Amino acid sequence: MNLQQLRTFVAIADTGGVARAANKVHLSQPAASRQMQVLEADLGVPLFDRIGRRIRLTAEGEDLLRRARRLVAEADSLRDRARALRWGHSGQIKIGATPPMIETVLASFLAKYRRRHPGIDISIIEDGGAGLIARLERGEVQLAYVPIGDERFSGRLLYPIHVIAVLPDSHPLGRGAALEIAQLANEPLLLLHRSFASRQWFDAACQTANISPTVLLESGAPNAVLGLAAAGYGIGILPSMLRYPPRGARAVALVHRQASIGKWTRLAWDPDRFLAPHVETFKEELVRHAQRAYPGRDLIRRAPLLPRPAE
Repeated sequence: MNLQQLRTFVAIADTGGVARAANKVHLSQPAASRQMQVLEADLGVPLFDRIGRRIRLTAEGEDLLRRARRLVAEADSLRDRARALRWGHSGQIKIGATPPMIETVLASFLAKYRRRHPGIDISIIEDGGAGLIARLERGEVQLAYVPIGDERFSGRLLYPIHVIAVLPDSHPLGRGAALEIAQLANEPLLLLHRSFASRQWFDAACQTANISPTVLLESGAPNAVLGLAAAGYGIGILPSMLRYPPRGARAVALVHRQASIGKWTRLAWDPDRFLAPHVETFKEELVRHAQRAYPGRDLIRRAPLLPRPAE
């Protein structure tokens, strides 16, 4: 058993196929298949069930995957530590964020950071909340914006994110300081995809309030939801990380029984993976920036406070 075999095993489990995994680990497909045959023979248990062209983890494979992933992560951490010792103030950072966070927090931070640290290459990976958690677990990003609640990761508290409704100025439901979610029962709604954490919070609140929303649109583009809501096509349901509502619209915090809907977010990392000094520096500077001027502060100033969790 060797590290390359474990990398291939993890890649096949993550991609769901030998061909895609082989491309990911820079092997030919026959070479990747041979590595799995050797690894299964060495371990003495089958890792995958092969059903025609489909491949699926066995119960033994499921059990061993987390351990294999951890071994690969430790090897990557060793390599990253060596690189940090060698190169000092140069290196690469991979950060995962949702589109609203990229547009607001990161956009306002990165220009200044680049001037202070010109030797650092920064890659931004865009995804929804659930996707970012999976990418962080797989080691595809070193840092990610994720909601509070997943204890597998370490993190620094940033700011509260409320679920808000965006309506045309003329809409009668937009006149108060907050909007009860039950009032949306018969309204046409414009929603983000379920991969967005704010959508998951909204769905959970609908279930608690026993309402079935009327969905006109599910989109991966918050700006599309904003534009359609401002045009009066429906009520947009979005996270509060907005610079401002578009012209002709207003934003109102959603509540359920006078309690705000949302969670605090944090900048998270895998505690079992080494963070090079330049990543630590980036993390601390970004946390200070986000806590000082987080997006949506003005939109939620009249909303009930979300409880601040302990760090």
